[in-house]
Amino acid sequence: MKSKRTVFFLSDRTGITAETLGHSLLTQFDNVEFDQVNVPFIQSEEKAIRTVEMINRAAREDGVRPLLFCTLINEDITNILRESEGLLMDFFGTFIGPLEQELQMESSHTVGRAHGIASSHNYRARIDAMHYALDNDDGVSIKDYDKADAILIGVSRSGKTPTSLYLALQFGVYTANYPLIQDDLERMRLPDPLEPYRHKLYGLSIQAERLVQIRAERRPGSRYASLEQCRDEVRSAERLFRHEHVPWLETTSRSIEEIATQILDETGIPRRFY
Repeated sequence: MKSKRTVFFLSDRTGITAETLGHSLLTQFDNVEFDQVNVPFIQSEEKAIRTVEMINRAAREDGVRPLLFCTLINEDITNILRESEGLLMDFFGTFIGPLEQELQMESSHTVGRAHGIASSHNYRARIDAMHYALDNDDGVSIKDYDKADAILIGVSRSGKTPTSLYLALQFGVYTANYPLIQDDLERMRLPDPLEPYRHKLYGLSIQAERLVQIRAERRPGSRYASLEQCRDEVRSAERLFRHEHVPWLETTSRSIEEIATQILDETGIPRRFY
């Protein structure tokens, strides 16, 4: 039976940084069930005090001290949180000091600066990439494929759309996606619209059993969601990738973040946002 622990992500902004770093650490502990609480925009001593009360209440109810992942800049507010009954892990406090020493200068201690690192050009590029991904989803339009950084191909429901949107929003990558239908798989050749862009293609595959589960949510009891159909499509798609020398990835046990990162690593497509 898993033990339980309450985790607080504390930030003077959105808390995304605290959550991202905290989650990376928590994934190393499989036998603990974490009850996660995000407390963003802690920008006043009053809110810090209310947050301490919340933390202490969780400590009393759980019988063990909560874990606190903190990315606050203001030291006075951080010190209030240190007085709580939780174990506080101060990400900025841990690294700012050594960086100041190494760079021989004081940090700006500016709230929210992490979200201003990327230039406005990169921000616009991400928004434009998102619009591009939506306009070029599921093979609806192929007229702008010359603008694509990558074109994801695979059978229906193999993860093309969420990966395209993640690449756009997170990295500003112009990503189209195109579904492989039965005719394409039977011919065992790339669809004609993709032929001029084969250098941009990247295939996504998935285990047939998992594909059945996904498709059954949309069309339960249909041939589209049958194990036989899914196995046939997956086998044919992977055979097509190998035949046409299209790089591809089996996505079943991978997160969207892992899929996107591997695509960028293998293709060398530059990130437009960090």
